Amino acid sequence: MARVEIVFYSAMGHTEAIAQSVRVGLESVDGVEVGLLRVDELADDDAWARLDRADAIVLGSPTYMGGVSADFKRFMDQTGSRWYERTWMDKLCAGFTVGGGLSGDKQSALQAMHVFACQHGMIWISMGVGVREPGLDRLSSSIGMMAQAGNAPVAETPPAEDHATAEAFGARIARATLRWGLGRA
Repeated sequence: MARVEIVFYSAMGHTEAIAQSVRVGLESVDGVEVGLLRVDELADDDAWARLDRADAIVLGSPTYMGGVSADFKRFMDQTGSRWYERTWMDKLCAGFTVGGGLSGDKQSALQAMHVFACQHGMIWISMGVGVREPGLDRLSSSIGMMAQAGNAPVAETPPAEDHATAEAFGARIARATLRWGLGRA
């Protein structure tokens, strides 16, 4: 059984809603177990151990001022000992972000996650869905999954297309984890 952990920060609930949709996509593929961890839950050594044991880690953060949130950046900075020990070397990784504007510089937040994964020696899973699939990837992202949420309540935004994209992205991550992640040394 492959294990995927989604680690995220969500201040207003929109990023958590997309994390739940990514989870639905991951769980739609047989042979994958999924866990959800908020970055503020990582004070517990057991939570960190879950990330260490995972075959893949999916990163999720809102985009604030063209980058990941301060809380998510704190999580990234706390992984220094794992970087030093190469704990996450060859683990699979992917990322998603939610921002208020259609652009909102979400690409910069995804690039920060991508660089973080590469510094750890992780293997990045790109978006892999796009305009060929109607109703998916309306924001035309390639490096990772982007969603757009206005100031409306979580029940209203992000829109259904973004949730469908998150589910498709989750399924892609699950298939990649089953293909590449199992049995990694």
